[in-house]
Amino acid sequence: MTKPQSETSFSSAVPLAPRREIFAWAMYDFANSGYTTVVLTAVFNAYFVGVVAGDGVDKSGAATLLWTVAMAITNLLVLASAPVLGAIADHGAHKKRFLALTTVGCVVFTAALSFVSRGDVALGMTLVILSSLMFASGENFIAAFLPEIADQKDMGRISGYGWSLGYLGGLLVLGLCLAYIQWAQSRGETAVQYVPVTMWITAVMFALAALPTFIWLRERAVPQALAPGENYIRIGFARVWHTLSHTRHYRDLFRFLITLSVYYCGINTVVVLAAIYAQEVMGFSMQENIMLILVVNVTAAIGALGFGLVQDRLGSVRTLAITLLVWIAALVVAYFTDTRAAFWIVANLVGISLGSSQSAGRALVGQFSPPERAAEFFGLWGLAGKLAAVIGPLVYGLVTFLSHGNHRLALLSTCVFFIAGLLMLLTVNERRGRAAAVNPD
Repeated sequence: MTKPQSETSFSSAVPLAPRREIFAWAMYDFANSGYTTVVLTAVFNAYFVGVVAGDGVDKSGAATLLWTVAMAITNLLVLASAPVLGAIADHGAHKKRFLALTTVGCVVFTAALSFVSRGDVALGMTLVILSSLMFASGENFIAAFLPEIADQKDMGRISGYGWSLGYLGGLLVLGLCLAYIQWAQSRGETAVQYVPVTMWITAVMFALAALPTFIWLRERAVPQALAPGENYIRIGFARVWHTLSHTRHYRDLFRFLITLSVYYCGINTVVVLAAIYAQEVMGFSMQENIMLILVVNVTAAIGALGFGLVQDRLGSVRTLAITLLVWIAALVVAYFTDTRAAFWIVANLVGISLGSSQSAGRALVGQFSPPERAAEFFGLWGLAGKLAAVIGPLVYGLVTFLSHGNHRLALLSTCVFFIAGLLMLLTVNERRGRAAAVNPD
């Protein structure tokens, strides 16, 4: 009987970091999840569509399209910068420094979203683009520490731990925002008055929760000296070119990155448009949306932690295939769902598959990456994910606009990305990809 792929030993010779440091690494997931949950998933996106760029129900789909355009611009910027910044961070051992800069940037621009009010479309789009750019770049840098703190056999578990803790962070911040919104509504305040305060809550919680990361997480990489006449920008491009020119050696990494970019089109679409769908199709209020996302965060945390444990036993590819099947089932059921009770069931299926698929994908990239080039390869991971974040939401926005506000049709079109991703995943050889990371070119 052959062993599951994950049981074949390819030691990356990386000792497991102390528990305190693993906790510090995972706490960044806890810290930044408040941003995605409140700004991109539950509050500001619906506020932008319903108040800033529109006036109530978005019947034409124009406000939804503007939101997806903002997401597309953000991710095009990440596409252009992530691999080179990652290569520079590897060469100069600057991951932690770059992480600090992007964290401060995201906190500042999130707080600035509090100044966006009715009709401030350009300001709202600009600030959400800048805050999302900082968030996405920081996400790449923190992920690049994974091969430094865990051996290949532990990455699934550690990644799942971080992602599940992240959903708990999103749950906490969203819970605080919900409590404030309920208090504000009891005083007769409108969204224009209480949504700006939730941006401050999100920014402050991000800053506070990220402190353990910067206190305890170590930069283990050793900086390489610059040769005379060299500079980090040139080195960054040269390292990326070197990696791309050796795709044959890392063929399973690149196959998986292409696969990831396809199914992430679906994930990113759901993340940034779920609350808008619930608002526009199911008639959820902002308070109901927040309650929905709160519950989904719990199931997502359970999915990330549970599948993270399964992943190290079953194998990352097999685990990920299971989560993609759950995604497909959830979206098909959602298309036919007319009742709120059924929509709650769909939302929790999405939560389970959301946490597990994101965690499994990050761990698989870590297993396929040599530790000394982790930031560069996770920059490519960010590139693949952000390419998806350009295409997926924009397709949803265009389908909605061209179909005169038919969100159901747009949601069904998203299912195609998961089906294609599942078929492409079957071409990835996990055993061979892990061996390439242990024996780099």
